[in-house]
Amino acid sequence: MNSQINLPEEDIANTILADLKRVTREYATAATESVCPQIRLMFTDLLNDTLTMQGDLYTALKQANMYNASSPVLQQEIDKQVIQYKQTQQKTMQFAQQNAHIQ
Repeated sequence: MNSQINLPEEDIANTILADLKRVTREYATAATESVCPQIRLMFTDLLNDTLTMQGDLYTALKQANMYNASSPVLQQEIDKQVIQYKQTQQKTMQFAQQNAHIQ
């Protein structure tokens, strides 16, 4: 029995892109929940490799007009989000330093 399904190239590429996004989330979760430094490093390396592949595929799809990116955002909104992220990062680092002795 030959039951071959031929999907368009765009559908295959978008499925792979979606899988790369899913795997990225899973590696990030695994890295953040790893207690062993070596295991954490392994998941971090896998995360970085997957992010690179996802970025490369996204760029190729965008250039081939096979993927619609989200609408552009105003630079002012990006700057606002960066400032909020940095404030949160600073508060998190202060909290971690203040509570580092509690273990």
